[in-house]
Amino acid sequence: MKNISSVFWITVAIVLASVIYGVAAPKNFEDVTANIQDFITSSFGWYYLILVTLIVVFCLFLIASPIGSIRLGKPDERPEYSTGTWFAMLFSAGMGIGLVFWGAAEPLSHFAVSPPLAKPGTDQALKESMRYTFFHWGLHAWGIYAIVALALAYFKFRKGKPGLISVTLEPLLGRYSKGAVGTIVDVIAVFATVVGVATTLGFGAVQINGGLSYLFDIPKSFTVQFIIVLVVTVLFMISAWSGLSKGIKYLSNTNMVLAVALLVLMLIVGPTLFILNLFTDSLGSYIQNIVQMSFRIAPLNAQHRDWINGWTIFYWAWWISWSPFVGIFIARVSRGRTIREFLFGVLILPALVSFLWFAVFGTAAIDVQQSGAADLTKLATEQTLFAVFNQFPMSTLLSIVAIILIGTFFITSADSATFVLGMQTTYGSLTPPNTVKLTWGIAQSSVALILLYSGGLQALQNALIVAAFPFSFIMILMMISLYKALNHEKKELGLYIKPKKKTKTKATPEATPNPEPHLD
Repeated sequence: MKNISSVFWITVAIVLASVIYGVAAPKNFEDVTANIQDFITSSFGWYYLILVTLIVVFCLFLIASPIGSIRLGKPDERPEYSTGTWFAMLFSAGMGIGLVFWGAAEPLSHFAVSPPLAKPGTDQALKESMRYTFFHWGLHAWGIYAIVALALAYFKFRKGKPGLISVTLEPLLGRYSKGAVGTIVDVIAVFATVVGVATTLGFGAVQINGGLSYLFDIPKSFTVQFIIVLVVTVLFMISAWSGLSKGIKYLSNTNMVLAVALLVLMLIVGPTLFILNLFTDSLGSYIQNIVQMSFRIAPLNAQHRDWINGWTIFYWAWWISWSPFVGIFIARVSRGRTIREFLFGVLILPALVSFLWFAVFGTAAIDVQQSGAADLTKLATEQTLFAVFNQFPMSTLLSIVAIILIGTFFITSADSATFVLGMQTTYGSLTPPNTVKLTWGIAQSSVALILLYSGGLQALQNALIVAAFPFSFIMILMMISLYKALNHEKKELGLYIKPKKKTKTKATPEATPNPEPHLD
C-alpha cells in the first residue's frame, strides 16, 4: 500500500460519495448535474469552441515545426509496438463504443430530426448531417487526445519523469506542480477519467440492451443493463489482470478485425455508390467549412444555440473528459515515435477512419429513411443501427457482429481505463498493482450504473460536461508548459527550418545525445 498515492484515496472518497448520493437521491442527483450542465453550456460554450480549435491549431503547428523531429524517448529508441497494433490500440481506446452507438444515429438525427441549420429531410440537411458528424468526430476530437498524450509521452519517455498529469506542468509551475497543487491536478484528471469512462460504459450497456431487445425481445430495463455491466466488468477485470501487452493488445486487434469486417460487409450490402459519393462530397465540405463550424455559437438564434449545446459542446466535453484516460494510454503505447509521426498517427489517421465509418453506416440509415422502408426516427437511439441492418441482406449476422464488437470495445475501454487510473494513483507506475486496478474497475462500473439508474442517457451526458469543465483549464496549462519545454529543447538541439549560414555542423536528435534542459 506504500506505493499508493493520496490521489487514490481522495478520488475514491469522491467517487464513493457520488455513488451513495446517486443511490440515496437519484432524482435530486440528476437535477443537480442538469443544473450545473445548463450553466456550463450556456455560459461557457464560447470557451469550449475556442479552446478546442486552438488545440487543433497547436497540433498542426507542431507537425510542421522542426520540433516534430524530436523523438518520444532516447535518440536511438524505436517504437515498442508495430504501427498496425499501435493504431488498433489507440483507436479502440479513443473511439470504440461511441462509433458503434452513434454511427447510424447521429447522421440520421442531423438529417431527419434536427439539422444544424436546414429543414429536416432536405438536400441541404443531408449535406449538413455528414459534415457536422465529421466535425464532431474528426480533427478536434483527436486533437484533444493528442495534446494530452503528447505532453505525457514527452515528459515520461524523453525526460524520464513520472507519468502523471501534474508532472507535465512542471516547466510552467516549477515546484508548485508538486505537493498540494499537483495532487489537486491529478485528482481532477482521475475524476474526469472515471466519469468519462463510466459514461461510455453506460452508452455501451444501453446499446447492447437495445440490440438484444430489437433482436430477441429482451426488455429494455435497468435490470438488464445492470446484468450487462456486471458481466462485462468481470470480463474486463480478467483482461486487466493479464496485463497490457496481453489483454489489451489482443482485444484491440480483435476490435479492429471485427470493425473492419462490419464496415466492409455494410459497404457491400448497403447503398455502395451513394455511400462513396456522399463520403467524398462530405469530406470536401468538411474541409471547406471547418473554420466556420469551429466557431459557430449562434448567439442570435436560441434554437440553433440549443442544438450546438446538445451536440458540439457535449462532444467537446466528452472528448475532454476522456482525454486524461485516452491521452495516458496513447502515451504509454507510443514510446519511440517522433512527435511528427505521433501527431500524424493520432490526429489524421483515426479521423479518416471515423469519417469512413460514419459515411457507411450514416448513409445507410439515411437511405433507409429516405426510401420509406422504415421510419427510424421513431426508434430509440440505441436501436437505430440494428433497425438499419434489418433492411439489408445478412441482417442477423451484421447485428450479432455489432453486439460482439460493442462488447469487445466495452471491455477494451474499461480495461485500458483501469490501467490508466491505476497508473495515475500509484505515482505514475507503469505496472500498477492489480488490487488498485480492481478498485478502479469496480468504481467506474458503479458510476455507470448510478448514472443509468438516476436518469439514463441524459444523466450520462450531464455528468460528462460537469466533469470535463475543470480539466479543460488544466489542458491550457499543459499546452503552455509543453511548448515551453519543447522550445527550450529545440534551441539546445539547434532545430531550425533554415540553418544559419555560419553553422558548419548541425546536431540532430538522432546523432547527438539529448542534454536535459533545466525546466524549472
